[in-house]
Amino acid sequence: MKKFTVLKGIAAFMPDINIDTDAIIPKQFLKTIHRKGLGKSLFYNERYTEGYNKNVDFILNKDPWSNSSIIIAGENFGCGSSREHAPWALLDFGIQCIISNSFADIFFNNSVKNGLLLIKLNKNEIQKLSELAMKKESFTVDLINQKILVKNNEINFNVDPIIKDRLIHGYDDIEITLKNKQLIVDYENNKNKFHIWKNIVYEKQ
Repeated sequence: MKKFTVLKGIAAFMPDINIDTDAIIPKQFLKTIHRKGLGKSLFYNERYTEGYNKNVDFILNKDPWSNSSIIIAGENFGCGSSREHAPWALLDFGIQCIISNSFADIFFNNSVKNGLLLIKLNKNEIQKLSELAMKKESFTVDLINQKILVKNNEINFNVDPIIKDRLIHGYDDIEITLKNKQLIVDYENNKNKFHIWKNIVYEKQ
């Protein structure tokens, strides 16, 4: 998984509330198990009119937001059905960070496990950042120091230490498990492990 330390880029403001996973990546694109190639169909129903003809009014089809690496979103972003294809599509497009007042829990967990940073801020902070985004200002998201820097503005954000460690080091679930490799090996080499469980079951009977 790609490491996340400091991100510099353009932010696209998408104010609609309850943007669900079917809006992020519609169901007809869920047939693949590959993470690459889904970015083309991100927000398909809004980005395109017919086929892949671009809707010129959609934010991600306008310069400079067509190169956005950050989304400032409305409340409850990522609600709806559980589909890991949603963070896959966002990352494949180039989105590495989403800032919102709230996220759906399953989407939040899926995103973190795929290296996408989700930041929760209050409504006043979201409003300020959205105004700067619409002015095409460049954003810096510093995960190490937990700060968002835009022009002369600095906003601090909270992040779970476990999530921070995962993203900074680029750990996926397998790599996190392998951090405890020696404990796993020791357990597998313990000749008494099954005998211990047998005794526990017997004692309960």
